[in-house]
Amino acid sequence: MNSTESGAPDFISLRNVSKSFETMSGDIVTALRDVSLQIPKGAFVTLLGPSGCGKSTLLRLIGGLIKKTSGDVLLAGRTVEKPTNQVGMVFQSPVLLPWRTVLENVTLAADLGKVSKAEARETALKYIRLVGLEGFEKKYPGELSGGMQQRVAICRALVHNPSVLLMDEPFAALDAMTRDHLQVELQSLWMAGDKTIIFVTHSISEAVFLADYMVVLAARPGRVVELIKVDLPRPRTLDMVNSLEFGRYVSHVRGYFEAEERAA
Repeated sequence: MNSTESGAPDFISLRNVSKSFETMSGDIVTALRDVSLQIPKGAFVTLLGPSGCGKSTLLRLIGGLIKKTSGDVLLAGRTVEKPTNQVGMVFQSPVLLPWRTVLENVTLAADLGKVSKAEARETALKYIRLVGLEGFEKKYPGELSGGMQQRVAICRALVHNPSVLLMDEPFAALDAMTRDHLQVELQSLWMAGDKTIIFVTHSISEAVFLADYMVVLAARPGRVVELIKVDLPRPRTLDMVNSLEFGRYVSHVRGYFEAEERAA
């Protein structure tokens, strides 16, 4: 199944997208092959699959950071050819500027001309408050925990009000408790706005907890093998992770990967 089939207009559309890279030795490696996917505006989508299946490559194609080999990548009906202000990105490492305070890091978009300084400050303070960092505006990255730094990175990605937030394993390096809390906070941020979020993860439970739709990718060359609608009520709580219904989604996806491993 290659479409969310939600009835909503497609906001992000990938049509038979393939991406190949040339290695240093001159070999051609195909990271993605014939990927088709339609995502409605405002959806929370998680990308899940084994290492090397092209999850991050797919994210970078949508963000315009790399160019496709073939196929079409469209955002709001327009071909994606380069990064735009419509998209914000959060990576596994926060990549904060150590000489800038929390507020100065979050308002970096103003220095890059994406938004006015006054607007950036107002929006930054709103998001800093929403992620629980009020009172830390003048602190420097070195004075923050890893989880706090990642909160800053999320605020920075949102401050210019993008329509799409692309997140590449942003919680992977954090301890389990911090990761759980940030999942809940991210859900709250998303529910409070109208962003479309595409979130790469290796964690099946994280994918289930966050997603409206889980996109399951096969091993290289990456391709969509299943799109799963997650019919769990929102807001989701950490207690739901232990529920029978939650467990069914986890077991279904885990069973697919175990079958892939046996067939390898």
